[in-house]
Amino acid sequence: MTARLDARHADITTLAMDAIVNAANSSLLGGGGVDGAIHRAAGPALVAECRLLGGCETGDAKITGGHRLPAHHVIHTVGPVWRGGGHDEAALLASCYRRSLQLARAHRLRSIAFPCISTGIFGFPAEPAARIAVDTVRVELAGDEMPDLVLFCCFSADDLAIYRRLLAFG
Repeated sequence: MTARLDARHADITTLAMDAIVNAANSSLLGGGGVDGAIHRAAGPALVAECRLLGGCETGDAKITGGHRLPAHHVIHTVGPVWRGGGHDEAALLASCYRRSLQLARAHRLRSIAFPCISTGIFGFPAEPAARIAVDTVRVELAGDEMPDLVLFCCFSADDLAIYRRLLAFG
């Protein structure tokens, strides 16, 4: 069985999934955008748990409980800041998706939702970021049974259109 890939226009903090992915900063202690929304919705216990993790490097990922979120877990990953494309941004972004999926499999999670990592305040252009996301997830999950569902959670209709187009041609 191959994982089903889908895209939805939604607030990631409302999704009842085994895991949602947080587009975090390296401290893992909260910030703006998706990161701030997840921390607010999960409550102060998430920050307390994140303090024990010692931060996270760009391209890596770490997992916590979901606390007050409908999701059981939060996988925190630190995407690259866009600096024009010549500083390994694509490879680091692909690593975020790979490492998140590796953690999901290690914890036997059946469903995971990704935001559009690095496309907010980190400035990664939406179209290439989405292509990296979809291509990396497809390669990483080829022939693997878990997770069953990978959802690309888009905050904007424009992002959703990009993901739907990429998922239709694959």
